Formats: sequence, structure tokens, C-alpha cells
Amino acid sequence: MKRRLHTEILIVVALTFGISGIRALLRLADALIDPRPLDEQQVALHQTLSHSPWIDLGLQLASAATLLAYGALALHLLAGDVRFTRPDLRDLGWGAGLAAVIGIPGLAFYATAVHFGLSREVIPTTLNHPWTEVPVLLVWSFANAFGEEMVVVMYLLTRLRQLGWGLPAALAASSALRGSYHLYQGISAGFGNIVMGLLYGWFYWRTGRVWPLVIAHFLIDAVAFVGYTALGGDLSWLGLTD
Repeated sequence: MKRRLHTEILIVVALTFGISGIRALLRLADALIDPRPLDEQQVALHQTLSHSPWIDLGLQLASAATLLAYGALALHLLAGDVRFTRPDLRDLGWGAGLAAVIGIPGLAFYATAVHFGLSREVIPTTLNHPWTEVPVLLVWSFANAFGEEMVVVMYLLTRLRQLGWGLPAALAASSALRGSYHLYQGISAGFGNIVMGLLYGWFYWRTGRVWPLVIAHFLIDAVAFVGYTALGGDLSWLGLTD
């Protein structure tokens, strides 16, 4: 049974965020050997994929659907092993609180990291089809949240607990995975997401509730993506642009 679980974990992690972590590490290495310092480099999280707004919309939704499928796979594999309920008002409250705890210090940490050359300048979106931009960003926000929290927290921590792992080791594995696939943004992004992973993993381990994490993650991404659009791409208030 344990051998089967080990194999399942390796396959699921590889198919979802494990390979992304390897790619992110390679992209960070490429950025570090670039003659320009990290704080003079930019990385866009969401880019236009087609000149046609309809084709771009389809490509954006197809990519977001991949993340939703990751989460659905985790739910399917854990059927009968976890108690999965619909989100309620308590989840919404916890989610808003977790978003504030991570989001506000995270913004300050990011600005500091860019200032000291530990992060690339992250451009939340360069989408250029105005009538679909906000809906697409909201879909991406939920897809990111659902896919990551279902796999990296709920699935991985549940399986590691079934294998007899204790809290410290399980949190280390989950948070390291989360940090790895954000490394393309810079060294600080990896560290910041490890901290986020430790908090989120601890919360799930203690409560068994994953929806507060999905809600918190969605709120953080939605505010960042849509807020950036609403400000017209102006980051001067963070002291990151001239």
C-alpha cells in the first residue's frame, strides 16, 4: 500500500506542479546569469496569446482549465479519504483573514526584495483585449487557487499523513513544492511562497478545511491582477518604477 502511495504521489506531483518547479528553477538560473540584475528584469504572469480576442479567450480558458483539472484530479484520488464540504460563511471569513495575513506583508516583502535585487519586477498582466481582461483574470485567479491548494496542500498533506509523516516533514515538503514553481519570479518569490505554504499547510493540518485556503489565494490573486489593471499598470506607488 505504501509503495503504491509513493508512486501515486510522484506521478501526481510530476504531472501538476513538480515539472513546473524544475522549469522555474531553470528560468531563475537563466535570469541570474543574465548581465542585468534581477531588479532590472521583468516577468509577466499573464500574457495575450493571440491577436484575435476570441482565440485568446479560448486559449486563456483552456490553460486555466488545466489548473482546475489538477484540483479535480486531487479530489478524485482523495474520494473517501477526506471530508470535502461546500464552502460556507466561516470559510469566507477565514479566507479573508488569511488573505490579509499573507497579502499585505507579502506586498511589502516583494517591494523590498525588488529594491535589494532579489526579485524580478513582476507584471501581473499584459493582456490587451479590454472586454475580456477582467473576466479572464478572475478565472485565472480561481484556477490558480483551486489547483494549487487542492494539490499542494490537501492532496499532498493527506497522502503524506497516510504514509506516517509528521507535521514538520509534511509542511517542509508541501511548502518547498509551492516555493519551487514560483522561483522564476526571483529568489524572494520562492522564499515568500515557502512561508505562505507553511502557514496554509499548518492551517489545513489543524482544521482539515481547504476552502479558506482557496478563498484566500483567490482574493490575493484577484486583488493583484485586477488591481493592477484598474491602476493602468502603474507601479510607481510601490517605488518600483520611475
